[in-house]
Amino acid sequence: MGDSTDREELPPLPPRARRFNPAYAIDPIDEEFAGSALGPEPTEQDRRIGRSTVFFSIATGASRVVGLVREIIAAGYFGVGPAMTAFTIAFQIPNLVRSLFADAALQGAFVPVFTEQLEAGNRREAFRLASTLIFLMTAVLGVITALFILIAPFLVPALVPDLDQETQDLTVALSQLLFPILVMLGVSGIVVGVLNSFNRFAVFAIAPLFWNLAIIGVLVALSPMFSGDDRIYAYAIGVLVGTALQLAMVSWDLRHTPFRMLRVFEWRSDLVKKVLLLMLPVTISLGLINVNLVINSLVGALVPGTLAGTGEALANYAPAAIDKAFRIYMLPQGMFSVAVTTVIFPTLSRYAARRDYDDLRRTMANGMRMILLVLVPAAAAILVLSEPMIRLVYQRGEFSPEETPLVATALFWFAFSLPFNGLFLILTRTFFSLQRPWTPTWIAALNLVVTAAVAFALYKPYGVAGIVAGTAIATAASVVAQVIVLRRPLKGIEFPQLVNAAVRITLASAALAGVSWLLWDQLDAVLGRSTIAQAISLGVALAAGGLVYLGAILALRVPEARQLLGVVRR
Repeated sequence: MGDSTDREELPPLPPRARRFNPAYAIDPIDEEFAGSALGPEPTEQDRRIGRSTVFFSIATGASRVVGLVREIIAAGYFGVGPAMTAFTIAFQIPNLVRSLFADAALQGAFVPVFTEQLEAGNRREAFRLASTLIFLMTAVLGVITALFILIAPFLVPALVPDLDQETQDLTVALSQLLFPILVMLGVSGIVVGVLNSFNRFAVFAIAPLFWNLAIIGVLVALSPMFSGDDRIYAYAIGVLVGTALQLAMVSWDLRHTPFRMLRVFEWRSDLVKKVLLLMLPVTISLGLINVNLVINSLVGALVPGTLAGTGEALANYAPAAIDKAFRIYMLPQGMFSVAVTTVIFPTLSRYAARRDYDDLRRTMANGMRMILLVLVPAAAAILVLSEPMIRLVYQRGEFSPEETPLVATALFWFAFSLPFNGLFLILTRTFFSLQRPWTPTWIAALNLVVTAAVAFALYKPYGVAGIVAGTAIATAASVVAQVIVLRRPLKGIEFPQLVNAAVRITLASAALAGVSWLLWDQLDAVLGRSTIAQAISLGVALAAGGLVYLGAILALRVPEARQLLGVVRR
């Protein structure tokens, strides 16, 4: 135990698998992306990470689109009424615990330590670490799940006292049904961390697509077996099935790596302790970020007044309305910023392990500019077309015209945080790669305080708009704080290039917004509001705005624009 595994002892892998496994490479970093588009002269490693990022973006984009279809179908079944509010809160409770103890929190702490062992040639120790953590997470999260199921009837009413009794009871039952996903996501967090450390991104990228498809299939198949608000149980069962399928897919992909599961449970080992110590601030940091969504829902349940045109209490609609807007907000976020941060995180960890801070800074800084290149125009489009987007995507079935302005308002204010959240993701991962997780933890705590303070200050006079504005303000403040702190260890973040790119991208995005809105307004007046007409009006407006934006960033000589086009061509 503790001996490093020699290269000759590695199990045979097919040539295609060997290409993407740093354990088989002469130099692991040569097999990775140092930022396809992250340098003026693309190397083979640049092209590989470029291909990985583009593939991940496409796969994630497909998943987000299908996820949007899932939301459309769910909105047709349930609208944003009491049943959907119950599901939203019930799902967010295990999702919050997941963020605290599983999934992203585990990956943020596990990947740097696992990668460090691979870099040192201690592959056997790395495998023992991963195996122990899988068993440990299964046991710990299993106990947490059982405990929550017992206390849910007392905890949930305390969290949402303003909901009526029937909605509270439904929330309790749904949360008990959904909580077992926590165990599956905990195991998945370790498995995905292993895959990403060996540059395996494909199955991980497409698994959410099948998660969404499974939910849709179960919802459509089982919904007729229930009646009234109880149909929401079909949705919850779909989430369970989809999560199990997702875990099965990423676990199956482990066969393409040198990793082998070992029957060990060394929970007292130094490496396990190191991961758990790193995980503590990572858990708090990522958990606090996800608490923001819970704050939005809980404060939303306090919004006074009635829904326009219905006379029904707005508090029963606001949490689900914010959640529905968040789903659209996450479409551009997931298609690019999540893809970039996921693909470059192992690379950042390896640069940090080698103390190659120049390449780490270059990779991070260019990744920030690439995120702005995509998310600033996406935010501009949402700002001017939020209501047509919501109307086209959701307004059918149980989702009434009176609910559209409420969800559109939330989406409008979410748009302001879109670029900042993308930057927040990559900066946080940079801290994690440096194994300095306490810094983003304190910043995340600041984020939470600002979010809660603004939400509670503004929900009475401004309703949903005031609640979501708190998220936007807090995210922007967090990015500023992260940049200030990172400048010292990395000797800068290429700030002049970032500002230069941001100004040019913003000008081009303003042109996109103007053209998109003017063209949509004219087409909407001519074609009307049928579903096909709305799709044509919105699609043509966004396409025209996108072409104007592309021409503008090329005319303004934004370097990242040409780099991104080069990656796409390759």
